[in-house]
Amino acid sequence: QVQLVESGGGLVQAGGSLRLSCAASGRTFSSYAMGWFRQAPGKERSLVATISWSGTGRQYADSVKGRFTISRDNAKNTVYLQMNSLKPEDTAVYYCAARQGVLSGLSREYDYWGQGTQVTVSS
Repeated sequence: QVQLVESGGGLVQAGGSLRLSCAASGRTFSSYAMGWFRQAPGKERSLVATISWSGTGRQYADSVKGRFTISRDNAKNTVYLQMNSLKPEDTAVYYCAARQGVLSGLSREYDYWGQGTQVTVSS
């Protein structure tokens, strides 16, 4: 089993920055592809970014390219999402997810999920 705990969400003004962290349990964290997804009220859960087990493969949603950066530190069993130039439309609950295998942008292919952390961006 893998347990994921997100942190770092909060309220920020448009144009500001937040850094989300996802702490993962387990001794085999480095073998998992990781992803960040988000869900706003009334909307489907959607891809934000993914990162391969090695950290060399990454995917980003078009809406966040150039603004968000996903990274991981396998020694710390942690994945990060640095969010810059935040926009009101980034407001959502952000979820960390893990899957054993190659990276995927599909939420249904992820096996483990954190509880989510709220990100609110004011105008």
